[in-house]
Amino acid sequence: MRVFVTGASGWIGRALVPELLDAGHQVTGLARSDESAGSVAAMGAGVLRGGLTDLEVLKEGADSADGVVHLAFGHDFAEMDTAIRTDAAAVEAMGAVLAGKRFVAASGTPMVPGRAATEEDDSVFAGPVAGRGDNARAVLAMADQGVRASLVRLPRSVHGEGDAHGLITRLIALGREKGIAAYVGDGTQRWPAVHVLDAAHLFRLALEQAPAKAVLHAVGDEGVRIRDVAEVAGRRLGLPVTSVTAEDLGFLGGLVALDQPASAKITRETLGWQPTGPGLLDDIEKGYYD
Repeated sequence: MRVFVTGASGWIGRALVPELLDAGHQVTGLARSDESAGSVAAMGAGVLRGGLTDLEVLKEGADSADGVVHLAFGHDFAEMDTAIRTDAAAVEAMGAVLAGKRFVAASGTPMVPGRAATEEDDSVFAGPVAGRGDNARAVLAMADQGVRASLVRLPRSVHGEGDAHGLITRLIALGREKGIAAYVGDGTQRWPAVHVLDAAHLFRLALEQAPAKAVLHAVGDEGVRIRDVAEVAGRRLGLPVTSVTAEDLGFLGGLVALDQPASAKITRETLGWQPTGPGLLDDIEKGYYD
C-alpha cells in the first residue's frame, strides 16, 4: 500500500514509518523543514515538502496514496485555537481526495467521570482543546463520502526512550525546576499511557484492517496514578515527593488534577492488538526522563 504520513518525523511518526516499511508498504512523509526531510529520508521513506497549512500539498500527498495516517498537530497550548483550525482545514483538504481510500487520524482518549473511558464514549474535549472533538467527528463523517476513515485515540502519555516533549516529560521537567517531584492533591488521579512502539503498531493495524468509523484506543496502561509517577521520578532524581495545588503547575496542573483512565478492551478484541512494550513507570525507572 502507498501510505502518506503527516507528522512522519515526529515522536510517533519515527516509530510508525519503520513499522510501515517493514510491513512492505511504500511510505511518503510530509516534511516542513530540511531537518524533518532528512529524518524522513533516513528512515527510507519518500519526502513531500510542506506543512499542515499547505493544503494543495496535502491534497497531492493524499491523492497519490492508497491511505493516509494523519499524526501532525500543533501542541503549543498558547496557540491551540490556531492549531485546531489548521487541523480542521487539513482534514477537510485530504478528505476531499480520499474517496475509496483509507484515512487514520490521531485523536485523544476522552475523560468520563468515575470510570475508564471506552471506545464507545464520544470525543468530548473541554476548554481550549474543545475543537479537537469536532475534528475527530469530522474524520469519522468522511465515511459517508466513501472514505474508510478511523480514529486512533492516544492516551495522555505516549512514552519511551527519546520522549522529549510529552506531558510526562514536561511534568518531570517542571518539578525539577521547582526542586520537587510534584503531584496534585492526593495524587490518586490516573492517566492512561502507551509505549510509542505499541502505538505505532496500532496505527498500522488500523490502516490495514479497521472498518470505516472505527474508534480505537492506543492504551497500554489503563490508569497510572500521578503520585506513583512522582515517586518514581523523585527516587530517580533525588527530589522530595510533594503535593502541590493545580495552580502551582500552570497549564499542566489542570490536566494532572483530573482522573482520566481509559480502556482498550474493544480495540484489542477488534484488531487483536496486544501491547508488549514496557509500562510508563518502567520507562521512568529506566531513566529515560532523568
